[in-house]
This record gives sequence, structure tokens and C-alpha cells, in this order.
Amino acid sequence: MTYCCGILVRDGLVMIADTRTNAGLDNVSTFRKLHIFEEPGRHVMALATAGNLSISQAVISTLQEGLDNPETGVRETLVGCTSMFRATQLVGRATRHVYSLYGESLKAADVRFDVSFLFGGQVNGGRLRLFMIYAAGNFIECTNDTPFLQIGEHKYGKPVLDRSITYDMDLYDALKSGLISMDSTMRSNLGVGMPIDILAARRDAGQAELNYRIEPGEPYFHDLRERWSAALRAAHTSIPRPPYGDGR
Repeated sequence: MTYCCGILVRDGLVMIADTRTNAGLDNVSTFRKLHIFEEPGRHVMALATAGNLSISQAVISTLQEGLDNPETGVRETLVGCTSMFRATQLVGRATRHVYSLYGESLKAADVRFDVSFLFGGQVNGGRLRLFMIYAAGNFIECTNDTPFLQIGEHKYGKPVLDRSITYDMDLYDALKSGLISMDSTMRSNLGVGMPIDILAARRDAGQAELNYRIEPGEPYFHDLRERWSAALRAAHTSIPRPPYGDGR
């Protein structure tokens, strides 16, 4: 299981991903799901993955080695892309390429071609953008009206983001909301777990401002989850009981 979220606010971009993967209760491992592609001053891009680990790793490797463009004969890589839109198209092409290699054999083994990505960043001073890319290689883009996207086990963390995230909020307030969303998911789904990888990139900075891994027992995250639990209990206590039946 996996939970990843990307948040795009006026100040910049936040990306958060857990690292737990499991193929049954007795086969739990840690794998990085947030991959950073950075050349300070030129581009910073972050790709978060969810779904079948072997498929997502194959797509990442394809992007790192490059993918031949049949129209131009040029081997294309993320580093050579001139915009986030072209980079997102390349991720989609790489996903379809991996499907062409393994799709039929996976189907024969009754295994779904299950993969999705969050891809955000800024290239050559262009627009800071955030996309969700599906298994078919198609994608949608984050908007100011709903300035976050999620993949994986998103249902437990979505209410937190729905109630807290606005496009005009501070970058690190967005990070805080994202971490609360991750904690809420971890509390309700054992398939999502630490360590947690985070990235914060300020708009037009041309590089990551924060690229950090939160390990189990990390003081700030422990304090955050304790304070959030206490705040929920206090809010519940402060709200009057329903004026219905014997509860009055």
C-alpha cells in the first residue's frame, strides 16, 4: 500500500510519500517512492509513485536511461525536457513503454498493470505545475480551485486536505497539513507507514528548499500527531451533544 500527496500553493510545491510496501502480512519492506530530479538553477522535479512496485521501478529506470523518440530518433530524458508539460508527456510515454514490455505477461499471470504517479516541479523558469499520471499514460493537472492531488490510499487523508488547504496558504503550513493527512492515513491503514519522504520547493527558486526523510520517532512528527489527536478530542468535547432524544 501507499499514500502520496502533492500540494501546489502560491508559494511553491509540497510532495509527501510514505515508504512502506507489502505483499502480505509477513512481507513488509521499505522502498523510496518519492524520486527527485534536480539541477539547481535549471529544474527541480519530483515524481511520487503508487501501485505495483516492479512497474513503478521499471518506469523510473526507463526515465533515467532515456526513451527513444521514434519521430526524431533522439533519446529523451527528463533532464533534457524544456517544460513540465513535455516532462509529463515523457513519463506517460515511459509508462506505456513499460506496458508494451510487460503488460501481456502480467495479464497472463492475472496481475493488474497498476501504477500511478504524482509529478510536480518547475523547468527553465516556466510555470510550477503538478500532475497526476495514470497507468494508461494520460494525466490531469492540479488547479488553484483544488490545489492538491493524491494517489494510493488517499481516502483517510483527503478530509484533512479538503478542510485545510487553500492556494494562498504558506508553503510550510501546506506541509503541516500534508503531514497531518499522512498521519491520519497511517492511523487508519497499516499498509501505509514510515519513514516519510518530503520535498518543499519554493516557486522560481530553481531547486528544492527541503528534501528530507522523517524517520520513526522523529520529534516533530511525534509532537504533531500527539497535538492533532489532542485537538480532535478537545474539539469533540467542546461541541454540544445533539439535541435529539435522550442525549439532551
